[in-house]
Amino acid sequence: MTGPAHGLVVSGCSATLGRVSESKYVLVTGAGTGLGRAITAALTAAGHHVLAVGRTPATLEAAVAAAPGPGSATAWVTDVTDPEAVRTLFGEVENRWGRLDVLINNAGLFGASQPVEEVSVRDWQRVIDTNLTGSFLCARAAFGLMKRQLPGGGRIINNGSISAHVPRPNAVAYTASKHAVKGLTKALALEGRAHNIAVGQIDIGNAATELTAGIAAGALQADGSVRPEPTIDASHVAAMIVQTIALPSEVNVPFLTVMANGMPYMGRG
Repeated sequence: MTGPAHGLVVSGCSATLGRVSESKYVLVTGAGTGLGRAITAALTAAGHHVLAVGRTPATLEAAVAAAPGPGSATAWVTDVTDPEAVRTLFGEVENRWGRLDVLINNAGLFGASQPVEEVSVRDWQRVIDTNLTGSFLCARAAFGLMKRQLPGGGRIINNGSISAHVPRPNAVAYTASKHAVKGLTKALALEGRAHNIAVGQIDIGNAATELTAGIAAGALQADGSVRPEPTIDASHVAAMIVQTIALPSEVNVPFLTVMANGMPYMGRG
């Protein structure tokens, strides 16, 4: 598989006040833009140490440069759909920190908005590979590290989406991938019990990012109309993640929904 070079690109905002007593080592995928960037900033502001992972060096550099202290952020370029790249990534985590406390599987693609008969196999595969297989590959590697580190255990948070429960029109690949992520979360939560690994999912509705830019202007509804939908600032989602990882690993939040209050989620269909 071809793609960007894998490896370290930049470090940013190292802690200057010493390590925060409750600081954790966190890996965030899809960290260069949108929710990933907001999550990275919120985590470092809370004193955590983040490996910000993505495919585009320029956006990662910007995200890391914008991450405040007292925590720290470091960028690592990789493609989470590439098994060898993921192996290298988690080798770097173990070499750098010796452990991983939290994995946030945030990398995702929406794909083309098309009727099912117009969706190409290539576009279908790109969405499935990124949203589902990428989450699996990172979770698999995280389980291995979290089981052998001392003390053992940790937390994994998958980015599910409202579409893990109900679809948008003309979004077959994205909907299928997010429904599958929900199954992945359940299976991992069950398997993680014996190893003090808490696995949960955050389902986000209309956070204002590049991915949802068109929704505020007008989104296709199930009745065929096109109507604007409200959005929320991504920082509110990031704040929920910061609160979740502050919990001890014996406490799990299997599913958490954060959404714009006025979005038509409850009325889809």
